[in-house]
Amino acid sequence: MSIAARSGLFLLFVLATTHAFSAPQHSPRSQPGGNAIHLDVVVTPKSGPPVSGLGQQDFTVIDNQLPQTITSFRAVSGSDAHVEILLVLDAVNMDFQRVAFVREQIDKFLRADGGHLARPTSLAFFTDKGVQIQQGVSTDGNALSAAVNQYMIGLRDVRRSSMYEGSDRFNLSLQALGELVGPEAGRPGRKFILWISPGWPLLSGPATASMIDEKQQQQIFSDIVRLSTQLREARITLYSIDPLGAGESELRASYYKDFLKGVREPSQVQPGNLALEVLATQTGGLALNYNNDVSALLRECVADAQAYYELTFDAPPADKPDEYHQLEVKLAKPGLTARTRQGYYAQPAFRH
Repeated sequence: MSIAARSGLFLLFVLATTHAFSAPQHSPRSQPGGNAIHLDVVVTPKSGPPVSGLGQQDFTVIDNQLPQTITSFRAVSGSDAHVEILLVLDAVNMDFQRVAFVREQIDKFLRADGGHLARPTSLAFFTDKGVQIQQGVSTDGNALSAAVNQYMIGLRDVRRSSMYEGSDRFNLSLQALGELVGPEAGRPGRKFILWISPGWPLLSGPATASMIDEKQQQQIFSDIVRLSTQLREARITLYSIDPLGAGESELRASYYKDFLKGVREPSQVQPGNLALEVLATQTGGLALNYNNDVSALLRECVADAQAYYELTFDAPPADKPDEYHQLEVKLAKPGLTARTRQGYYAQPAFRH
């Protein structure tokens, strides 16, 4: 879809934005434990698996360009890494042929190594009817594979004209993510959501700034703050896995990068700030594309649980509600990259 076409759909998105988040939400807390911010950090070389064996002295946390004191540190690896995996098959943003291909790839992933999964895993199926989540988690890939094969992706019940389809799918996708994230807020431990999809419609373009009023900007900004906070507090790392492969998704693979920078004010918002690939990158996850070997991409994502580091620091006081703080973790050792959340929204100590 061209940028002009995306812009033409933008007003439809604005009208539907409130609906996408109209389901009951868990009220975001201020920083858990007072003003403590918890980060899960994956360290990688230029290529290869996550790096273990680093110490607290190797890390520096930067909050809004100012170094912070690390108040707690833990290196996690092997059996100490308690991470749950949720695989999401997105049948809303893929055609039936692609869904069938992805189901085969999921089956291949689940049955590898004799069906023994490295991490407790569960399944979710996203259709126009909503999200159906498998109850419980399992390390039995063969049993999960049987569940995938028994599940029949329903025909799309929503009859849309092409004019409304992008807006509808965008809002269905956001609502589905909210349904997955909300219940996780009170559960301990780290979670990966591996969302298999070419992405949600990017209803943004250069003309959108003149097509949205102040009230609509504030609504979208509030949605961004709410979702960012829920993902952080639930310790969810989101991964976007594009099954289209090289040559089929080149425009999307680069266009979402225009919206990666954290939004500080309502006047800066665009719908692209809520794109799947953007949210994944901002949580410290990956936006994987140019490769339709979905099984291999799933393994790449799960490998992030092999070794990571838990860091905590006390957030600087916020001067105003929904104050955006940009985060960066620097490493003392050269040739390594730290991947974690790119920012958070802080609240004043006393908010009425």
